[in-house]
Amino acid sequence: MEGIVQALVQFFGTTIPAKLTVFILSLMPVVELRGGILAAKLLHVDMFPAFFICLAGTLLPVPLILLFVNKLFDLLRNTRFVRLVDRLEAKGRSKFDKINRYETLGLMLFVAVPLPGTGAWTGSLAAALMKMDFKFALLSVAVGSFIADVIMCLLSYGLLGRVM
Repeated sequence: MEGIVQALVQFFGTTIPAKLTVFILSLMPVVELRGGILAAKLLHVDMFPAFFICLAGTLLPVPLILLFVNKLFDLLRNTRFVRLVDRLEAKGRSKFDKINRYETLGLMLFVAVPLPGTGAWTGSLAAALMKMDFKFALLSVAVGSFIADVIMCLLSYGLLGRVM
């Protein structure tokens, strides 16, 4: 993850302001706030602004995913993108067992774990495919993202901050 973030920081960091780079990285699937916090540390953005920038960037696409991903998948099924839809659905469904056992709490815990593939995008995709209630899914993803943000800030600015 750090290698990906460094490559993206080098690409974006030379052309746009640091805080905007952090926000853009936090919007991206896979990278999300986990990469955004690492990028903020590398770009010398203070922890508190980085915390809120990354949280906002990660949460911005969540309502759109929850509301529209099933409709988008239905539209794309009748096009040449059917394989992409199948792969994305398979990824979301592979997380069902972990999430479904505890429902909204399971979704929150799934999103809170700061590992690749467990973030807001994947959690929102799984919640949408499971047809979870919008309010509960949004709240679970938001709280999980907040927890992941706290963990990443503590790791990046606390433990790694002492080393770097």
